[in-house]
This record gives sequence, C-alpha cells and structure tokens, in this order.
Amino acid sequence: MTLLAKDGRMSFTDLAKETGLSVSAVHQRVRRLEKRGVIHGYRALVNYDEIGLPLTAFVSIKPNDTAAPDDAPERLSHLSAIEACHSVAGEESYILKVRVASPLALEELLQQIRASANVSTRTTVVLSTPYDYRSPGTHADVEDGDAER
Repeated sequence: MTLLAKDGRMSFTDLAKETGLSVSAVHQRVRRLEKRGVIHGYRALVNYDEIGLPLTAFVSIKPNDTAAPDDAPERLSHLSAIEACHSVAGEESYILKVRVASPLALEELLQQIRASANVSTRTTVVLSTPYDYRSPGTHADVEDGDAER
C-alpha cells in the first residue's frame, strides 16, 4: 500500500518487482485493499501555481450563533475554492483549506464564507509547503499483513 500511496499509477508488474510478489498476488492484494475501503480512489496531484491558484490558506470558522444548527459544511459546499473541510476540537468548529488566485480573491472568499454560514473566521496564509501528500507509515501495512518486502 505504501508504494501505491507514493505512486498511484504504479503498474502491478512494477509493484510485483518492488515487493517480490507475483503480479497476480499484487493484483489480489490491491483489489482486497480497494474492497475493504483502505484504498478508496486515485487522483492526480495538481500544481496549483500552474492553474492560477497559488495562494493557499487555512480558514478556521466558528458559528456566530452557537444555538444554530451545525450545518456549516453543507452551507459552504458550493464554494469550489474550499478544498477540504475538517471538523476540529478547540475554539473553532471547522478548519477549511482554501486555494485562491490572490489576496483579493481570498478576501472575497472570506466574505462569502461568513455570509453563507453565519460564522466568524480566522485565517492563516501558507507561505510555503516543505512537504505535502506524505505516504502513510509502514506500521499499518505490517499490521494488516499487506507489507511490501
């Protein structure tokens, strides 16, 4: 699984070579991991600078009315600039990962977030990302009996 997490396009033949297993054994293991929901999809890693979305920020939100329903994720789902929404413990209720073209676009997005979900926001702008999309550790693979050799 670790090899696929690093390169989701790796062929069964290459996986077999790396693990010392047969191609059919690798194929069976991958299918089993997919059926169990351990692997739930494959995606392209996008260079956001190249598509005009160089600014990444984390936006913490908390409701203005604590008696209101906790439906912020649903109320914000139409905003495509929100890449991820995480429910968190602490003072805020959710942390949103957003990607936009500019500081002005971020300011406009924050206004949309506040208006759509009736929340207050606290924003942290990402200056650089030393690493992202890290592969999971091998300890889970060994426990599941799916470790690469």
